[in-house]
Amino acid sequence: MTSEEKSSCCTIPAAKKLDRDYWNDQYVAETTKWDLGQISPALAHFFDGLTDKNSRILIPGCGSAYEAQYLLDKGFTHITLIDIAPHLVARLQKHFHGNPHIRVIQGDFFELKGEFDLIVEQTFFCALPPTMRPKYVWKMHQLLAPKGMLAGLLFNVQFEQNPPFGGSKSDYQQLFHGAFDLIELEETKLSAAPRLNSELFFRFTKNEAAIVALYAFAGITCNGCRTTVSQHFASIEHVLNVSMNNDFSEVLIVSTAPIDISILREKIQYEPHYTIEPIQ
Repeated sequence: MTSEEKSSCCTIPAAKKLDRDYWNDQYVAETTKWDLGQISPALAHFFDGLTDKNSRILIPGCGSAYEAQYLLDKGFTHITLIDIAPHLVARLQKHFHGNPHIRVIQGDFFELKGEFDLIVEQTFFCALPPTMRPKYVWKMHQLLAPKGMLAGLLFNVQFEQNPPFGGSKSDYQQLFHGAFDLIELEETKLSAAPRLNSELFFRFTKNEAAIVALYAFAGITCNGCRTTVSQHFASIEHVLNVSMNNDFSEVLIVSTAPIDISILREKIQYEPHYTIEPIQ
């Protein structure tokens, strides 16, 4: 695959906010260039090695749900799909109607409640604006059961058009550090042809000892200030990782003990216009 082909693989022009209407319009217009038309070979290989057919499995941003059909065919009995696009979800609900082993939810993943043993990542992370990446880690940690696993595929390439939004192995190592134990994060040779040599297969298990907290932040206007604030928070006892998003509006703090909000505010009191509030 040439660099030009890689940069355009799966990309769609995004001229407006990536919200429910945007994604729904893609399915209505059938402009779903990211759709492989089949399950990714890497995920099929991973699923083939799973033995507990009663695992509670979540597939967020499920798209055409080839993964769900594969799991059902393999005898898995507790599958949940969620997608924000009503047109897509209506089609999936019709397709899986009457099957007691799967439920299909139309809604916002970040408002989902429940507990899952396995969450499957397949082109959901890359569809989210990078500003939402700390929130993604926070929500995944919330939804996973003790000993739960987050597994799937992440792009190991940057794209000229977005979405999808790419990244690198080092980006993901830094982002998920502390909240998860990184069991595997390696380039896969089992990608479908359009994505060959551009994907990482990963398996992360929930760090049950970690406290993963998300905060709304205001007042920062530059990367230098973000770095300084992150360093101040990272210096607090028990903190394992600090990740502030790229529009400076949210910060993820992973720790081994609760951090009182007063301690965080004390760390940023040198700039009176900085504010931080917990997100529930």
